[in-house]
Amino acid sequence: MRHFLHLSDLTADEIRYLLREAARLKALHRKRKDPQLLAGRVVGLVFEKPSLRTRVSFESGIAQLGGKSIFLSGAEVGLGARESIPDVARTIGQYVDAVVLRVFSHATVEIFANHADCPVVNGLSDYNHPCQALGDLLTIQEVFGDLEGRTVVFVGDGNNVARSLAIGCGKLGMRFILAAPAGYGFDESYLQQFRRLVPGGELVQNGDAAHAVREADAIYTDVWTSMGQEAEREKRQRSFARYQVNAKLLALAPAHARVMHCLPAHRGEEITDEVLDSERSVVFPQAGNRMHAQKALLAWLLDDSPRERKVAKKPKAARKSRSR
Repeated sequence: MRHFLHLSDLTADEIRYLLREAARLKALHRKRKDPQLLAGRVVGLVFEKPSLRTRVSFESGIAQLGGKSIFLSGAEVGLGARESIPDVARTIGQYVDAVVLRVFSHATVEIFANHADCPVVNGLSDYNHPCQALGDLLTIQEVFGDLEGRTVVFVGDGNNVARSLAIGCGKLGMRFILAAPAGYGFDESYLQQFRRLVPGGELVQNGDAAHAVREADAIYTDVWTSMGQEAEREKRQRSFARYQVNAKLLALAPAHARVMHCLPAHRGEEITDEVLDSERSVVFPQAGNRMHAQKALLAWLLDDSPRERKVAKKPKAARKSRSR
């Protein structure tokens, strides 16, 4: 049994396997030939935070693979309030085959996984968002065909999405550049963790977004104020005013660069309509890829056959240069 709490829980070969499998499942879904890999399985969805993409992508993906899901809101479960987190974990593990958590505090995910008798998936926490990163990597792979040597420029703060995606990029030989205003970059504890988990990985922090995007294959942005940061909204809007992804910024990037966003978007703040709805945007296919990446993940976590055989296949030789 394994959990999926961080993207660093996976090796590079395991990530590559999941991306191949996600692409295969997506192709089969388009042909209406979904394999029933989750037949007879039940997945519990415990969400403290409201959700559109995470809930629908998991529920739809589970159904497509022949499984069933049970949704429980935070109010229904009362994690740590109505009942202790360890007790909830021990109990729900008796009823379902896996649990997906979407919670405020990452500590909740860690405690839950330490006491659960089934695989636990981090559907989002305040510290990271590994399912989003898997879908993002699948999207970049679809656009460019290969990943090694590509550059992702994240224009925004060093938030949960950026943390997960940076780890994924580092493991797969990609460069990650965070373009953030002073005081909103990655903290030192995360940087130390990155260097430990991804030795040799390329992570750059650049306060100048206009300079950073000149080397971008993908330009990624996210809301300036996330759930739980509402009190900082006015301050953040002032700090990030020069970090909007707009036509002027996009014009500085290579012509092949594509725009990404994890959604929901605050149109007119971190990104303009002109860019979000442009031909260079892959934002909505990116949202769709969450479902296929999560299908591959759940099928892998709940597969009883030896995982060594699952990841043994080597990917095609990757590029050695950064030629575009």
